[in-house]
Amino acid sequence: MTLPGHAAGTHAPSAAARRKALLPPSPPAPLPVRALGSLVDWSVVAIGAFMIGLVFVNVVLHVFEHDLAWTIELSELLMVWVTFLGGAAAARRGTHMSITEFLDKLSPRGRLVADGLIDGVAAAVLVLLAWYGLKIVAAGWGNQLTVLGWPMSIQYLALPVGAAAMLVFVLWDLVQILQGKSRAERLGAPPAPLVAGVAPAAEVKP
Repeated sequence: MTLPGHAAGTHAPSAAARRKALLPPSPPAPLPVRALGSLVDWSVVAIGAFMIGLVFVNVVLHVFEHDLAWTIELSELLMVWVTFLGGAAAARRGTHMSITEFLDKLSPRGRLVADGLIDGVAAAVLVLLAWYGLKIVAAGWGNQLTVLGWPMSIQYLALPVGAAAMLVFVLWDLVQILQGKSRAERLGAPPAPLVAGVAPAAEVKP
């Protein structure tokens, strides 16, 4: 006997499959790059979940005319971190906003050259961000957040950490470009588009 909506012989998804379902697909990469990507992804998930819980608790406290003064400052700090880590997660998957009308008209070889030049410029900018970000962190240890009393460099540290993570993913993409791999081979096929906000229906087998 099978339950409605479940095909005979199917099993409940494993814990690993459920964890993967929380994240967008990841491109192929060697183990160190995948490990860094997973760390970045789950850090974004954890920080986002914590921020949601923090805001919810503070809203509930407002109902009872109470307030946690440090929640706004902590939320701002976490927002900075989730922004730079989210940028790294997007760089890993090649999903940063871009205008591709010109690139799409290039030949496969021309597209590789253009992608390589873009990655080279991006890598140079990220090196500068990481370098000067570390200088900002070093200079900011003497300053403290007003309510939390933590060094402001904890917030500034998101810049060099995020830039360094993005640099790893950009350099790995550049290595694959030098190997002659197309964008689809490097980053995987783009997801199927949604029609009127409805996901494609799963195939039903008799």
